[in-house]
Amino acid sequence: MRLVSWNVNGIRAAMKKDFAESLQSMAADVLCLQETKAQDDQVVEALSSINGYHIYCNSAEKKGYSGTAILSKTEPQSVQFDMGIAEHDQEGRVIAAEFEHYYLVTVYTPNSGSELKRLDYRQQWDADFLAYLKQLEEKKPVIVCGDLNVAHRDIDLARPKPNYNKSAGYTQAEIDGLDNIIASGLVDTFRHQNPDQVKYSWWITGLEPEPKMLAGG
Repeated sequence: MRLVSWNVNGIRAAMKKDFAESLQSMAADVLCLQETKAQDDQVVEALSSINGYHIYCNSAEKKGYSGTAILSKTEPQSVQFDMGIAEHDQEGRVIAAEFEHYYLVTVYTPNSGSELKRLDYRQQWDADFLAYLKQLEEKKPVIVCGDLNVAHRDIDLARPKPNYNKSAGYTQAEIDGLDNIIASGLVDTFRHQNPDQVKYSWWITGLEPEPKMLAGG
C-alpha cells in the first residue's frame, strides 16, 4: 500500500492547480488530506473529476476552515469521523478508516495560534488524541498521518533558538505532546528513514516540519 499525506491548504484552490496530475504521479492507494477548507459537498464537487477513489470528508462547522479527507482505492471496512469529544468535534480534524489489518487516521492538529492563545486547548487536544489512538489500537495497529503542527526537534525548523517557547508549533508543551505519542509505541516514519535530513514544508517562517506519518504495532 502506498499511503500519502498532503496538507492542500484548500482543496478547491488545489484542484485549479496541479492536484489531479500530482495525484496521478504519486500513484497513491490512499491519500490523506488536511486543511481542505470546504464543506463536505464542496469537497466532493471539487474532486468530481477524480476517478477510482472512494472519498470520505469531514468538514468544520465554520465554513472555509480546517477540514480533512481520505481518498482510498480500496473501500474501508468502516470510517469514523472525529473523536467523540464535543470540544474537539467542531472543526473536522480527524478521520479514521478501518482496513483489514490496521486503522489509518488522518489528522489536522489545531494550531496554538498567534501569541499562543490556543496553547492550553492544544495541550488538551494532544492528550485526548493520544487516548483516542490507543482506543483504536486495542483493536488493530494504527497508522497516523497528517499535519501535526509541531516542529519536534531543532532539525525541524530553520531558527530553533529564537522560536523556542515563543512560536506556535515549537513550544515545549507541543514537543511533549508528540513525545508522548511516540513514547506510546508509534514510530515517526520520516525521521526513522531520514534521521538527519533537513526538510521544511512551511516556507514563510520555516517553522513547520514536513508533515509526519506515524506507525504503531
